[in-house]
Amino acid sequence: MLDTVDMVVVLVYFAIILAVGVLASCKSKRTTIQGYFLAGRNMNWFLVGTSLFVSNVGSEHFIGLAGSGALNGIGAASLALNPFFLLQLLGWVFVPVYIASKTSTMPEYLEKRFGGKRLRIYLAVLSLVLYCLTKLSVNLYAGALFIQESMGWNLYISITLLISITGVLTVTGGLTVVMYTDSFQAVLMLVGSVVLTAQGFLQVGGYQVMKDKYMMSSPNLTRIEAVYNITINSTNECIRYPNPQAFNLLRGINDDDVPLLGFIFGQTPSSIWYWCADQVIVQRTLAARNLSHAQGGTILAALLKTLSVFFMLVPGLIARILYTDDLSCIPGDHCMKVCGSKVGCSNLAFPKIVLEILPSGARGLMMAVMVAALMSDLDSIFNSGSTLFTLDLWQRLRKNSSNRELMIVGRLFIIVMIGISIAWVPIILQFQNGQLYFYIQEVTNYISPPIAAIFVAAVLWGKCTEKGAFYGGLVGSLLGVARLITIFVFQPPRCGEADTRPYLITSMHYMYYAAILFFTSLVVAVVVSCFTEPTTNNIARLTYWTRNNEENIAHETELQKMNLDQSDCDDDVIVIEGNPPDSDVETITNNGYSAQSCLKTCLNFICGIGESPQPTLNEQDTTTYQSSLKQNPKTKIFLTFLLFVCLGIGAFIYIYWSI
Repeated sequence: MLDTVDMVVVLVYFAIILAVGVLASCKSKRTTIQGYFLAGRNMNWFLVGTSLFVSNVGSEHFIGLAGSGALNGIGAASLALNPFFLLQLLGWVFVPVYIASKTSTMPEYLEKRFGGKRLRIYLAVLSLVLYCLTKLSVNLYAGALFIQESMGWNLYISITLLISITGVLTVTGGLTVVMYTDSFQAVLMLVGSVVLTAQGFLQVGGYQVMKDKYMMSSPNLTRIEAVYNITINSTNECIRYPNPQAFNLLRGINDDDVPLLGFIFGQTPSSIWYWCADQVIVQRTLAARNLSHAQGGTILAALLKTLSVFFMLVPGLIARILYTDDLSCIPGDHCMKVCGSKVGCSNLAFPKIVLEILPSGARGLMMAVMVAALMSDLDSIFNSGSTLFTLDLWQRLRKNSSNRELMIVGRLFIIVMIGISIAWVPIILQFQNGQLYFYIQEVTNYISPPIAAIFVAAVLWGKCTEKGAFYGGLVGSLLGVARLITIFVFQPPRCGEADTRPYLITSMHYMYYAAILFFTSLVVAVVVSCFTEPTTNNIARLTYWTRNNEENIAHETELQKMNLDQSDCDDDVIVIEGNPPDSDVETITNNGYSAQSCLKTCLNFICGIGESPQPTLNEQDTTTYQSSLKQNPKTKIFLTFLLFVCLGIGAFIYIYWSI
């Protein structure tokens, strides 16, 4: 349990992070839409890189990676190291297109690229489903599990507390505040993970000794029977012995966790969606002051991600050595008595090693790290999810909705997302033997491959049409949702029970199914595009090959100037009677001056409503976006060198831990 010193450390951390948030809020331009959603497009490479890292690494990574390490070795790291390559695909292929097309949300890009509205709505709905079923629910569960172990509180009480803390500590300064606090939290997360790993190595005697002891960490059946008063047959097939390939990243094509071909052709497309087309991630790179800083940020994020993977996964390996009987519990009564779940208790690896081997004060630091990771993820997801629903869905239903209405609807939708996520927590525990990290991968692999196929076709193939992209995505999504519903209806049997699920589920790993979804969507998109006409013939600055085209820039600038002139004329209109829509006039004082109530002033501040209407992101000067693409030749050469270094390190890691 956490003691007084630990709680003091946690409170000091919250005070520091709140101070950082307030200072960043003073610097942010919250009253402009570009300032609020894209941090004024003025973030440097360090802030972009650390924010990318923290936005990805949430509490589920600490819990999930350590748990998977305890149960199956370093195999999960192969999934977590994918960003080494895919983040660079984002920085060198996708981001230049997003910047050139003046995109602020991913559904908006599809609307610009293909014309029409249905692709925009399609992507917004799928993204929100993924946020609720994976990111939010898993984050809440992982953070609550740590609090439950450290404080002894009920799981759902802990979840409610986490939501309350996040709501109170969320500063309303937009993306600027999030990115500054992310940078501080990134340093804290890495320091805390390194301290924990070093302490763990001291406990077991170093890396090589750890490998030897891990392979011998089999559960002691005699001790388990005595402690838990249960009878276990030594021939029980459910006894979890160490995986013979525990220290191999890339495994055989039929491996239960990470089959080689499934990883290459199935997991990679799913990861392309997350790292190259997900609003939460891409929004950070769009906040960079130019393309060079965006690319520098992706390189930094890849290096930080690699460090974090091993400093989060290795404690799980050590935890299995120290607490073998609990973390490798036998599914059924034994696991139920250990952690309240019949499928497995490996998710306890990180909380147990933190609470057992760290001294007082250091435990509080790791508690702060966990809550920091949780808050960063929730903050980012709430912001992005609310943005997608409000701008891409609600505004389509109510085209004349006011700015105030959009702000209120966006915040109410956050409550809906929270409710769905909490309701989904019990379902999480039934899949992938209770391994959080593999649960995330499985659900994501049923929904995201069609989205990845659409974006790959949109960015790299100029002849792809709106109908091709839509029907390709629709076919893939229907196949993915069908499998997703099937695995929820036919839940996996407990160890030792007969597997009565359909053959399609038992015979095909989810990664192979993801590969089928991706290539099916891509083929349908290509075939339909060959027989249909494009909705728009102007793809200048909307694909990788046309990102530098200056076609229609002069016309666009002139059109914007005309719109501004028209808005100037509109400003000259004088309202004689009544107040204009969305007027902030609340009461008239005795002196005849208008005054706002304190309550409404606070509401306006919280909701980020400015004093006057602000231009939308699409009304920003076109030259700003074009200049963002220009790179200093020396800087470009240096970044290209770092790119090859980064790719080389990634290839070395995969080869070294796979031989």
